[in-house]
Amino acid sequence: MYKLNSALSCLLRGTNQQILEPLTAASRTLGGNFVGLRPLSRTAARLQEAETQTEVEVTPETVKSRSKDFSHYPPLPGQDSALRWDGKKFEDLHIIHVKATYNNTHIQVTDNLGQSMVRTSCGTEGFRNSKKSTPIAAQTAGISAASKAQAKGVTFARVLVKGLGPGRLSAIKGLSMGGLQIVSITDNTPVPHNGCRPRKARRM
Repeated sequence: MYKLNSALSCLLRGTNQQILEPLTAASRTLGGNFVGLRPLSRTAARLQEAETQTEVEVTPETVKSRSKDFSHYPPLPGQDSALRWDGKKFEDLHIIHVKATYNNTHIQVTDNLGQSMVRTSCGTEGFRNSKKSTPIAAQTAGISAASKAQAKGVTFARVLVKGLGPGRLSAIKGLSMGGLQIVSITDNTPVPHNGCRPRKARRM
């Protein structure tokens, strides 16, 4: 029994030395002569002091200048902005047009001048009949459009959504899942203003 206890104590002593060796080496590199966790806690305290010193250096003038430059909203058309996405202005970003109808969801990627680069829809992705109008089909079309657009060098884009179909949000989710960075989402759904005569009622 005594031999077993002595063997266990030797084993524990050896593992403790193996565990504490990197900590003592870290304490030597940090300039401390302490063994164990003390130098680590001292370095954490130093890091916290450095963070508080940098926080104290922030003045109200710098905060005002940052708040003037930064905006949560994308710039208006014709408005100059300091924000850049991959070195491009907001007007130079690629545009993703999402047309969400009740029966299908069309996605088209164009450049800033309107030249078509990628075009896909739920029907071209293999969905048929009533399955074309599901959110899953729109998400699949979005992932496919994003992968095709990335193959052509598109990383950041803005989205224009048109229509009230069930694939509105799912298409945007699929675009972000496919790897595209979406900068802004704009709703271009036409809203009736009671100026045009509606179609005659459908007879069922």
